[in-house]
Amino acid sequence: MIHTTHTIRVRYGETDPMKYVYYGNYAEYFEIGRVELFRSIGMSYDEIESQGIWLPVSEYKIKYLKPALYDQELEIHTFIKKIPGVKIEFFYEIYNAEHIKITEASTTLFFLDAKLNKIIKCPDALMKLIEENWKP
Repeated sequence: MIHTTHTIRVRYGETDPMKYVYYGNYAEYFEIGRVELFRSIGMSYDEIESQGIWLPVSEYKIKYLKPALYDQELEIHTFIKKIPGVKIEFFYEIYNAEHIKITEASTTLFFLDAKLNKIIKCPDALMKLIEENWKP
């Protein structure tokens, strides 16, 4: 498993009139988690794309447990729990400043050759980094 944590503060523009985080903004929080996870193991999203590989999202599931509120500091936990093949699954948990879990989610992305528009296996360089950073 690979696990990373990233902290953000809820900005006013991310909230609705009740000062709850608008539900559509959670997808962006999870993207932050994915990008930071890849960066933490040694490869940025930009490096993956510069190799001609895209990572479109094919599935997104979320469970809202409690609302996130304006100006709260949130901790985004991002996990890879399975070695990827042609797809890679990310799992997320968001905690508020009181360390209460407020959201659970998952996304499934697949590796796509940008030139051929064809699904491919996880690139060797990324797989090597995943294996090097894998913890039981």
